[in-house]
Amino acid sequence: MLPKLSHQQTLEPVYLAFLDALAKSHYCGDIDKRYSARLAQATDNSVYQFLPQAVLYPKSQADVSLIMSLAAKPEFNKVVFSARGGGTGTNGQALTHGLILDLSRYFTQVLEINEQERWVRVQAGVVKDALNDALRPHGFFFSPDLSTSNRATMGGMINTDASGAGSLVYGKTSDHVLELTSVLHDGSVLETKPLDLQALETLDALESPSLGETLQRDIARMTREHRDEVERRFPKLNRFLTGYDLKNVWNASQDEFNLSRILTGSEGTLAVITEAKLDITPLPKTRMMVNIKYDSFQSALRHAPDLVKAEATVVETVDSKVLNLAKQDIIWHSVASLIEEVPGASIDGLNMVEFAGEQEEVEEKVKQLQAMLDSQLEAKQAGLLGYQVTADRASINTIYAMRKKAVGLLGATKGSRKPIAFAEDTAVPPEKLADFIMEFRALLDSHQLQYGMFGHVDAGVLHVRPALDMCDPQDERLLKTVSDQVAALTLKYGGLMWGEHGKGVRGEYGPAVFGETLFGLLEEVKGYFDPHNKLNPGKLVAPKGTGPLLYNVDSTKRGAFDRQIPVQTREAFPDVMNCNGNGLCFNYSVYSPMCPSFKVTGDRVQSPKGRAGLMREWLRLLEAEGVDVEALAKAKPLGWLQRTQNTLKKEREYDYSHEVMESLKGCLACKACTSQCPVKVDVPKFRAQFFNIYYQRYLRPVKDYLVAGIEESLPLMAKVPQITNFASQNKLSQWVIKQSIGYVDAPALSVPTLKQRLENHACRGYDLNALQQIPAAEREQYVLVVQDPFNSFYEADTVYHFIKLIEKLGYKPVLLPFKPNGKPIHIKGFLDKFAKTAQSSADFLNQVHALGMPMVGVDPAMVLCYRDEYKEILAENRGDFNVLLANEWLLQVMNTREPAASSGKRFTWFSHCTESTAKPNTAKEWQAIFEGFGAELKTLSLGCCGMAGTYGHENDNLKRSKALYQMSWDEAIKSLPQEEILISGYSCRSQVKRFGGFKPKHPVQALLSLIDNN
Repeated sequence: MLPKLSHQQTLEPVYLAFLDALAKSHYCGDIDKRYSARLAQATDNSVYQFLPQAVLYPKSQADVSLIMSLAAKPEFNKVVFSARGGGTGTNGQALTHGLILDLSRYFTQVLEINEQERWVRVQAGVVKDALNDALRPHGFFFSPDLSTSNRATMGGMINTDASGAGSLVYGKTSDHVLELTSVLHDGSVLETKPLDLQALETLDALESPSLGETLQRDIARMTREHRDEVERRFPKLNRFLTGYDLKNVWNASQDEFNLSRILTGSEGTLAVITEAKLDITPLPKTRMMVNIKYDSFQSALRHAPDLVKAEATVVETVDSKVLNLAKQDIIWHSVASLIEEVPGASIDGLNMVEFAGEQEEVEEKVKQLQAMLDSQLEAKQAGLLGYQVTADRASINTIYAMRKKAVGLLGATKGSRKPIAFAEDTAVPPEKLADFIMEFRALLDSHQLQYGMFGHVDAGVLHVRPALDMCDPQDERLLKTVSDQVAALTLKYGGLMWGEHGKGVRGEYGPAVFGETLFGLLEEVKGYFDPHNKLNPGKLVAPKGTGPLLYNVDSTKRGAFDRQIPVQTREAFPDVMNCNGNGLCFNYSVYSPMCPSFKVTGDRVQSPKGRAGLMREWLRLLEAEGVDVEALAKAKPLGWLQRTQNTLKKEREYDYSHEVMESLKGCLACKACTSQCPVKVDVPKFRAQFFNIYYQRYLRPVKDYLVAGIEESLPLMAKVPQITNFASQNKLSQWVIKQSIGYVDAPALSVPTLKQRLENHACRGYDLNALQQIPAAEREQYVLVVQDPFNSFYEADTVYHFIKLIEKLGYKPVLLPFKPNGKPIHIKGFLDKFAKTAQSSADFLNQVHALGMPMVGVDPAMVLCYRDEYKEILAENRGDFNVLLANEWLLQVMNTREPAASSGKRFTWFSHCTESTAKPNTAKEWQAIFEGFGAELKTLSLGCCGMAGTYGHENDNLKRSKALYQMSWDEAIKSLPQEEILISGYSCRSQVKRFGGFKPKHPVQALLSLIDNN
């Protein structure tokens, strides 16, 4: 039986005292000591796991100053911090066992845009893509382009001196930093910007300089004295990251000093950066991309120098492993036409070459490149298989979206060994890249490792992710061996192991790269800024005399915890274990369907990554208690009395399971994660598994039973719809339901009911024997309409109109008897009941399937449940039946009909979350159908509407539900005529009816009106 999990790593006394003092001060931000919150911040996009003491979310720079000044008191000398933004680091840069200082929640303002002087002022928590959204209307963008741009923050980019595609032209983040505002270890504020020699002389003359003024003065003197050694030792690399940029802190003529260069790339070890003034780049007027296909990855690499000589803005490459993974992902539908297969050949390498700038110049460069490629193709040189050119901005952006998703896609590799980050951002001179990679591959091959490769060949940077199983101690040791070998290999080629993603825990390789003198200077810089080693200690360097670094490549990894979970349990919860921390679920855009619960709360506990991490710890703790999780999943609940007693104790007795429940019950079960996440983490699936086990020990809410019984109750209630509606819709009943059960604005049953609407209708009633007597040649004229509980009983007109549409199209509709689908049961975690319901429905639908007549349903969520949840729980017992979505069947019909003449009618279709993520071609299908009916259809794919089945009807979720609707749906709905709005999802139509004040049509109803009007 599920035990009470009382274990949690308690906070150290000094941290408890510090947090208590902070709470009693004038601090205005959030203090989160929850075990769940600490776990959510214990990992990033690396293999490491460090549990912090707590998470602080300051609301202002004054809060940050207060935190640091309080921590500077002698009694809090052991309190340490790590600033954190998007958590996208691949080498544990922001991980700590101290306090996380998360600036991503409140430091999110673009403060000022100056078009004339071409700069922008931002807070550190602004997401990079959000910044570009703000700049785009002004004709500018922030040009360093990294793959995690939809969740990485500007503070994180500055701290790691981030760059990405096109860095030869656009440079690194440090090349665009004009001024920085930072908080130092004593709480004082430091403003850094370029200082000329006269300004430095003024600092030298000060009798009582502040800490910031002392830093400017002393570091300027030190770096100038060692200028020759810096110039001699630093390789001439586009991506040479030092941690503290001793080279560029002085300009070329050495008459201007800029301490911002030291802070940019310092990984939070010197100060807490709160604000930045950045230069911005005009948006290019013309963009063109050439996608070049090769017979091997080596051919793509060796051809790259020719492409750089063509003066391309960007030259990116991916290998066959990444391409093949992309083909299995939702992203491929958008890029397949841009990377067409080559008949008779296999594309094993791809270079993506972009030109950006003035139209005439760009077109001429592309023309010259095409001429070169045509000549090489004709001569069968360079391993070329072909190329495609596109000048469509949307297409170019989708290509980059595929490339950006490559990091996460590698995590979707089958098997226990997964490509992981630890030696993934090597940089060498571009002309040496191909030879370097060949030796790199030989190194990995010598260890029998699989790997995927992609990167920025124009800058000599290639991302290489060897596949290792971090649950295997032998593979963990191999990670260190390979890491050491790669570090040595990069030095051999005049390169660097950390060319793009920062050092993080790899500081141990610093002395070999910098030499004793320069490494000593880095230690001095750290000592000037942070003498007590309180800011992200253990990373990059330590102040001189304080001992060795705390962290190295062998530091504690997530695998050390994961391997404590039995193999059979890991296999039973694959989605929990497969999350690789890439963080795409933190996508900032309100128009992305990915994880609405995180978008509306800003709480990383309420995200797929957070939930997977909490579940892993839950499984680990169960194993520590000696619990067989598989047996537990099949166990019977405790008696009602015992569960009642346990439930009454919930507020008084800690149980870690409650924190997991708090996280999972916030999930909308929209299933966007199952397709948007590169590794297809299915939160609703393991959410249902957890609910099923949790409620063996604790009482379920009454509302869960109400939802679980809704499909069985609706046919009975529909026999007396007026009485049912009177009982449920009057104000007294609604108040009682809200107070006792927790539901608000429950929908009314349709009057007349679907049965009443069809009493005098020609729609053929279901009779299996009669249908079996129909000759096989005539059966294709019949369409079997599969009912779902929501449309059939709450929106009977939708099903009725679909039946009429079928008739108008010349087919014979047959309304199948209502059979519970089971999705509501699954969402609430009644897995045993769901399995029985699914099997019963599957048996019936397989029987009907034998008739050879198409079965069609009108609600996407319900229809797709047959394909997903049924397949998961029934496996081979599901059978071969197939229920089509209305658009899938209509598309088949359109292929047999002549297109109708244009009616001049216009509509806009709003996508349902499940539909748009599970079937990304749905929008194009509806457009083709409406075009065939002589109408124009515009499609909108927004974020979540906030309803998601019964989620939005629960009083606890009402505020979040409304906030989600207002994020992206409200404005879009208000901007269109109501009669033009079409929504295929029942839950989305319910939400618009609630907050928009009208009931939108299902697309099939609009099609019926088009036929009727003709």
